[in-house]
Amino acid sequence: MATKHIIWDWNGTLLDDRWFCIETMNGVLRRRDMKEMTEKWFLENFTFPVKDYYIKLGFDFDKEPFSVSGSEFIHDYKQHHHEPNLHSQSVKVLEFFKDRGLTQSLLSAASQDMLDDILQYHDIRKYFMKIIGQDNHYAYGKEIVGKAWVDELHYGPHEVLFIGDTPHDYEVACYIGADCVLVANGHVSIARLKQTGALVFNNLDGVVKWFENQAKT
Repeated sequence: MATKHIIWDWNGTLLDDRWFCIETMNGVLRRRDMKEMTEKWFLENFTFPVKDYYIKLGFDFDKEPFSVSGSEFIHDYKQHHHEPNLHSQSVKVLEFFKDRGLTQSLLSAASQDMLDDILQYHDIRKYFMKIIGQDNHYAYGKEIVGKAWVDELHYGPHEVLFIGDTPHDYEVACYIGADCVLVANGHVSIARLKQTGALVFNNLDGVVKWFENQAKT
């Protein structure tokens, strides 16, 4: 198998924060007497850009700017962002790729300061040669910074593998020229992920088994 480098998404992919995102957003909705969401609704409707997800939730940006509700969610998330755990397989899969000599990096829609803090908290900073977050709170810009990073790596086709949990991660992978696999243990239902045409696994263990099989061929 030609893969030399893994680019990871963070929220939902390595961090098990689906429940936390739902709980935090429902708090924002309750303060406005808006209808709260269920996990099923979240899996079928969470999307990028996140502004579109807010519209689906019922926010009216003519009455209240996105910057208000968006900043409120991020503030509430950051207040307790150490509460979500890593997925049970996250450290194991990071070790798996490290032991096979692959380098790894992380590309996230989360802000850089929060990423730096939480990776240190979970003691997994050591696995990544580069941590790429955003300079805003609204999940913009993964494509541009990701493309710059891939160009810096100087790897060819099929040498970079992007692992994420949303259709947007697949879009980013296509934009930056990386192969892509998706896991359905995050923010989007498995049915929606399969619609991308990417390989989809139930969890990170599935990624490991697939990679081992690919390496044998």
